[in-house]
Amino acid sequence: MIFSPAPLEAAVQSGQDASAHVDAKTTGGDAKAAAADAKTATPGMMTTLPPLPADAHVEQTIQLNGKALHYTVTVGTLPVRDSKGVLSGEVVYTAYTVEGKDRPVTFAVNGGPGASSVYLNLGAIGPKRVAFGAQGNSPSDPATLNDNPGTWLDFTDLVFIDPIGTGFSRSLVAEGDAKKLFFTPTADVNYLSRNIYDWLVKYGRLGSRKYFVGESYGGFRGPRMTHYLQTQLGVAMSGVVLVSPYLNPAVDEHPDLSPLPWMMTLPSIAAAHLEREHKLTPEAMAEVISYTDGEYVATLMKGKSDPAATEKMLAHVTEITGLDPVYVRRSGGRLETQSYLREVFRSDGKLGSRYDPNLVSYDPFPWDPDQRSNDPLLESIIAPTTTAMVDFVTRVVGWKTDARYYALSGDVGSQWESGEDLNKGSVEQLRESVAADQKMRVLIAHGWGDLSCPFMGSVLTVNQMPAMGDPGRVSVHEYPGGHMFYNRPESQLMLRKDVMEMVNLH
Repeated sequence: MIFSPAPLEAAVQSGQDASAHVDAKTTGGDAKAAAADAKTATPGMMTTLPPLPADAHVEQTIQLNGKALHYTVTVGTLPVRDSKGVLSGEVVYTAYTVEGKDRPVTFAVNGGPGASSVYLNLGAIGPKRVAFGAQGNSPSDPATLNDNPGTWLDFTDLVFIDPIGTGFSRSLVAEGDAKKLFFTPTADVNYLSRNIYDWLVKYGRLGSRKYFVGESYGGFRGPRMTHYLQTQLGVAMSGVVLVSPYLNPAVDEHPDLSPLPWMMTLPSIAAAHLEREHKLTPEAMAEVISYTDGEYVATLMKGKSDPAATEKMLAHVTEITGLDPVYVRRSGGRLETQSYLREVFRSDGKLGSRYDPNLVSYDPFPWDPDQRSNDPLLESIIAPTTTAMVDFVTRVVGWKTDARYYALSGDVGSQWESGEDLNKGSVEQLRESVAADQKMRVLIAHGWGDLSCPFMGSVLTVNQMPAMGDPGRVSVHEYPGGHMFYNRPESQLMLRKDVMEMVNLH
């Protein structure tokens, strides 16, 4: 599952009001080009939008592992042009760079479709973070930015890209044209890949080692963008990190025949139960995984032909999930996500999140036959992330704009046209990219409890891939937590360690 459209987040910068300055030298050309394009725009173009600011920079410092880390923040724009060279959109990015020789650079994209990169930026790997998405966080808490101990900035520069319609990035063409140019899987991959190429050229970084990180639908984008950059734009990635990726959408199709959909949900539901019991360990999850792809799937495949095996399966599913045995029996041991999330907390009048089953809120419509409210996590993260990012960009960095910021855009979600292209997934491009570059490594990271993009899908997908040399070049790493497992400090630090080890291999 991918992010559903919902409002988003923001935070207030604390103690880092270093003076910002606007770099007209590097962006004046872009501004002039945009003005020229506006004059020659076709009738379908939207020419009434005020111009976005020139690139702005600010110097900042954080404390990381007892040492000061100095870096430069840049907020700027990259033009998007159609096949005739006419300006059709503007992509806004936030870059963090550190002085030093041979620094790698990592490009970060979130998902949705319709999500800005703020989640990876101010939640996972940027130098600052704001509290959101964990049990106990409130949307009305002060959106204060603090030094992020899980940042990757000490070992790689970071560039966070907001796709068109998210953050401050915007289309400059009519809605019908925007759908064709931006809001399909293929068009999306093509222009975002070109953005990466353009940033590398703009800042003279084509010779740097390059990495990509994508979360959720950004994990769907990752292999496709890597392959497109590799084969069409001549830019090769040394490594790819896929965080809670929407990698293989068709894996949970045909639930009336295939056991795969139920193999996806059972381990994550068991993980949520183990966490509530304070028994969640790698060893416990290894047993769950072994049961799921062994006896459980074999029993489902037998169906009604082996009643004794079915009874044994129902008893074991009840044991490892902690669910009411009557509920498990009525579901046939096949645990559907939304039904489970209402059932497990029904006695408390609460609802679990598909992104993290142990993140709960009150169900405002507990007597309805179907869930009427939005996901508890999505409802809570809009305010802190939006407030934090807008304040940081406009006040701290000094990139002054009164344009609206979209941390998660419902409009993009409603305009998105996936078609058959989405169901093809991006495993084909993952295999091709790994085969073409014998040094490239792929790290796939999941939270055990994520029911929107369950880790078991990536485990099964990678297990079916040929080794292509070192079998560790494509690896799945699992951590306590849900879709945004990096909200748990220990999981965030484990991810940082695993990614640092991957980067150090090059």
